[in-house]
Amino acid sequence: MKILQLGKFYPIRGGVEKVMWDLTRGLSEEGVDCDMLCACLSEDGPLRLNDHGCVYREKALAKKAATMLSPAMISWLRRHKAEYDIIHIHHPDPMAALALRLSGYRGKVVLHWHSDIVSQKFLLAMYRPLQSWLVKRAQLIIGTTPAYIQASPWLREVQNKCTYVPIGIRPVPADPAGSAAIREQFPGKTLILSIGRLVPYKGYPVLIKAMKHLPEKYHLIIGGEGPLREELEKLIDSENLRDRVSLRGYLADEELPAHYGACDLFVLSSVMKTEAFGIVQIEAMSCGKPVVATRIPGSGVSWVNEDGVSGRNVTPGDDEELARAIQEVTDNYGTFSAGARSRYEKLFREQTMIQSIFKLYEALV
Repeated sequence: MKILQLGKFYPIRGGVEKVMWDLTRGLSEEGVDCDMLCACLSEDGPLRLNDHGCVYREKALAKKAATMLSPAMISWLRRHKAEYDIIHIHHPDPMAALALRLSGYRGKVVLHWHSDIVSQKFLLAMYRPLQSWLVKRAQLIIGTTPAYIQASPWLREVQNKCTYVPIGIRPVPADPAGSAAIREQFPGKTLILSIGRLVPYKGYPVLIKAMKHLPEKYHLIIGGEGPLREELEKLIDSENLRDRVSLRGYLADEELPAHYGACDLFVLSSVMKTEAFGIVQIEAMSCGKPVVATRIPGSGVSWVNEDGVSGRNVTPGDDEELARAIQEVTDNYGTFSAGARSRYEKLFREQTMIQSIFKLYEALV
């Protein structure tokens, strides 16, 4: 059996690319022949992972509306399509779907439905015929949570070939020295951590306003960069929260363990269905950190964070309810911390995801 993971781009930044990378690496380390095909602006050429896996980075001409334009992906897939028993395509990615459509591939197709296209209305209008073809073409459709698969309007007619496999990750490693250094910057504080791009769907204005309803001992750290940076800085000043909210900018992978270890809880304040899963939640859970997240209609976020077990879920956009949940979770830290770690171990380990996906492959070939 030989598998190709198809979609998105390199280097690895977002959740979709990370799932592709982890599946390619994990399956190939288990001795399964598994490659990855993606587009890249800065560099191209193969990146050999081991004897059973390779990442093929084809040159992209440009990036528009979060989509790589890479005719080279089409050419590559036409040349190599006969080598693969299964092509596992990751949605949404119009370039990958177009490459599959034009390749003439006749083998089995697994469609990984990470999310609907929510905010890019123009892109969806252009992509919709190709998306409909892809849904029909796939023998199997995999979601990341049962909630998202059941709620997606594009999958209502094909529930019979849908299933779900939760995203799994390796536990975030501990960095005691780094965590201690961060805590020394905020002596005696209860640290709230949130990580993500500074974009509208993340709901950061709501999280910042929630700080007004919390005691002085709470301090919020937000890690990430994005177009809303200036707007959030102004909000922090207008609410007189400069000494209680820290915008740390983009956090590199090597900085994450220290921040997860230093915080008392993690908050995902997203307000739109664009947030389909929230990998940052399970990163925090792997460190035994409770989570406060939101009940976004049609999203899988509140399924990932089980209310009353790993943390609390609140109404999106309600800063007062968010503050109450943060206080409740910190007041019952031991219970929620144990619940968070237990939920991670039960559902969200990388090896669990890889084994589940492999069993689905075996059933197809």
